[in-house]
Amino acid sequence: MAESPKTRASSRFLIYTGVRFIIIQLMSTYWGSAWAQNQVDSAVNTILPFSQFRTAVVKGHMARVLDSFAAEHLGPQHFASVSGYAHNDQSREVLDRILARILESESATVRLQFVSGTHAIATALYGVLRPGDRLLALAGRPYDTLEAVIGIRGSGQGSLMEFGIIYDELPLTNSGRVNEIRLQEALIEPTRMVLIQRSCGYTWRPSISVSEIAQLCYKIHSLQPDCICFVDNCYGELVEQYEPSKVGADLIAGSLIKNLGGTIAPTGGYVAGRSDLVEQACCRLTSPGIGRNGGTGFDLYRLLIQGLFLAPQMVGEALIGAELVASVFDSVGYPVKPLPGENRSDIIQAVCFGLPDPLKVVCRAFQASSPVGAYLDPVPAFMPGYSSELIMAGGSFIDGSTSEFSADGPLKQPYSLYSQGGTHRSHQQLALSRALTALEQGGWLP
Repeated sequence: MAESPKTRASSRFLIYTGVRFIIIQLMSTYWGSAWAQNQVDSAVNTILPFSQFRTAVVKGHMARVLDSFAAEHLGPQHFASVSGYAHNDQSREVLDRILARILESESATVRLQFVSGTHAIATALYGVLRPGDRLLALAGRPYDTLEAVIGIRGSGQGSLMEFGIIYDELPLTNSGRVNEIRLQEALIEPTRMVLIQRSCGYTWRPSISVSEIAQLCYKIHSLQPDCICFVDNCYGELVEQYEPSKVGADLIAGSLIKNLGGTIAPTGGYVAGRSDLVEQACCRLTSPGIGRNGGTGFDLYRLLIQGLFLAPQMVGEALIGAELVASVFDSVGYPVKPLPGENRSDIIQAVCFGLPDPLKVVCRAFQASSPVGAYLDPVPAFMPGYSSELIMAGGSFIDGSTSEFSADGPLKQPYSLYSQGGTHRSHQQLALSRALTALEQGGWLP
C-alpha cells in the first residue's frame, strides 16, 4: 500500500529530529557544553541589530571599491607584474591609484616589500623626519613594536632617536582619551610630526574614532600649520564611513594582512596621504632617486586587487565577530572594551581576565578552533619587537594575518586578550563555545 503524504511528512520530521539530535550531540562533544552554546546563541540574538547594521554598511564601502576599480580601468592585464627593477610597471601604478581612491588620499603606495604594518609606519617615519625634528605621540606610548623604532627600548639598531629625532609623548587622560588641553601646551614647541595611533594596541583604552581624528588634525594644523598629522591606521580601514586622510590626516599607513588584504593578500603594506610625503616614504623603502618607481609585485597583483574587493565584506564580518566576543564575555562577567553597542573604530575587541591562566585557556581554545594548526598548544613566548612574552592563537592561513580570526595578549597586568578578524561569524561562535566550556571546566568564570 502506498505511503500517505501525512505519513511521509511524519517520517521526514522524525529523520530531521534524529539528525538534529546527532548534530547537537556532536557539537556538545567537540564544540562546547550545552551551557556554553546557549550563552553564545543568546549573544548572537542580542547583537542581531548590530549584525544587520554592519551587513548594510558593507554596501557603501563596496561601492567605493568598485568605483575605484572602474575609474582606473582595471582589467586582467593588471594581474601581471614586471620583473627585475620593475620600472614602468603599469599594474603597480594602477594599484597605487586604486588604493588612493579607496582611502580618499591624494596618493598611495602599495608594496609587498613592506613586511608588516610596523615596517610601513617605520618607513614613513624615517622617510619624512630629519635630524633635529620633533615627533610627538598623542595617544600615550605607541604600540610595542614601535618602541625600538623610536628608541624607547633597545639601542644600537639605528632608532629614530639615534639619528637625532626628538621624541615626546602625551599621556592619555584617566578615561583613555587624548588630552587636548595638554596638547595645546605640547605644541608650543615646534613639532614636525604628531603620531596618532588609531587602534588601542595593547592598551586598555578606547580606539580613536575618525571624527576625533578630524578634530585633532584641525586643532594641530591651527596651532602649527606645517605640522604633519600621521595616523597609524592599522585595524581601522573600512570600519567607518571615512578614512583619516579624508578628514585632515596628512599621512596614514598600515598592513595588507589586516583589513585591506581581505584575508588573501600574502604580505605587504601601504602608505597613503600627501603625494610629497608618500614619495619621501618610498625613497626610504627603495632609495633616493628611485622612490616609487621601483619594486616588482612578484605576479601577485591579482591577490592584492581581489583582497581589496573582498575587504569590505571581511571587515564587516570581523566587526560582527568582535561584537559577538564582547557580548559573550560581558554576559559572563568579564570586563570588555568596547562594550557591546558602543561605537567601533577598529576591528579589535579587548577582554580583561585579570589573571594569566584564563587568558591562556581562551587562547588555547581559540587555537583548537582554528583551521590551521588546531593541534598546537599555544605557550607564552617572546616575539620580535615586543617587550614582554605574548600568548597567541593564530591558526590562520597567512602567518600573522589579523583579518582572519585570531587573538593574542601580553603576559602582564591586566592580562587582557585582544581578538580581531574573522572570515565568518560562525567561526567565532564555535570558538567562543569552546572557550566558555574550557573556562567553565577550569573554574575560571567570574
